[in-house]
Parts: sequence; structure tokens; C-alpha cells
Amino acid sequence: MGVFTYQSEIVTAIPPAKMFKACILDGDTLIPKIVPQVFKSVEYLEGNGEPGSIRKVTFAQGNQFNYMKQKVEALDKENFEYIYSVIEGDPLMNMLDKITYEIKLEASPGGGSICKTSSKYYTIGDIELKEEAIKAGKEKASGVLFNSIEAYLVANPNAY
Repeated sequence: MGVFTYQSEIVTAIPPAKMFKACILDGDTLIPKIVPQVFKSVEYLEGNGEPGSIRKVTFAQGNQFNYMKQKVEALDKENFEYIYSVIEGDPLMNMLDKITYEIKLEASPGGGSICKTSSKYYTIGDIELKEEAIKAGKEKASGVLFNSIEAYLVANPNAY
């Protein structure tokens, strides 16, 4: 098994506490509402969002993926850190054992936040991943998600 790591950063105008609450703490209900063309539903199969919880994410019809199961590995509400792994489903593409995402939100100098993400792709056997494909897919997905949440929070300033 090999491990491929990809690091990324996204800057938003939303302060870390507000972005963390919307994206992480309330993301299971908020994200399918604001990007229904991507996510159909999120349901907990075990737990309620704390470490050890397992949830099933169902993608909207017409996406390249149908579903994935995620396991919450760590949740630090005070330091705005969240770690989860994709443990089953289409995003693993029969090439990956799992994908682990480590997310940390920090204050940016302009009053918004910097979302730092470390993505670790654990391959099955000797499969090699192409960095360009991982980077392109990750940047597109993260951009859509964070830009949609940021737009929602800007349009609804009293929502959080």
C-alpha cells in the first residue's frame, strides 16, 4: 500500500468560527441545501458526528459518484480542526483503501479564514496515482464547496 499526500489552502472572507460551524458542524444539513446538484443527502449510520461516527453521503443524480461512507476520526471545535476518512464508496474508485482529510481553519489577516487541508490517499497494492488528476479533482471539489458556503453566508449574514 502506498500513500499519496496532497496539501491545499483556500482563503475565504468568512471568519474561522463561522465557517467551521457552517461547513463542519452543520454541514450535514446545510451542504445538501446549498449544493443540491452535488449532494442529495447525508445520514448517520453510527453516532452523531463525534469521533467514531459513520455517515453515508449520497450524491445527486447525474454525478460521477453515487455514494460514500465517511468515518469521523477527530473533531476539535476549539481549534477548528476536523479529520475524517472516506472508507467506502465510489470516490475510492477500486484503487484506494481510504482517503483521509485533515482540515484546519485559521484566521487570515483580512478577517476571514484560511482552510488548510491535507488529503492522504491510501492506495491498494502497487497502484500509482497521478498527482495532476488528484490536484485537479481536489481543487474543483473544494472550490465548489467552500465558494458555495461562502456565498451562502455572505447572502445570509444572520444565518450563523
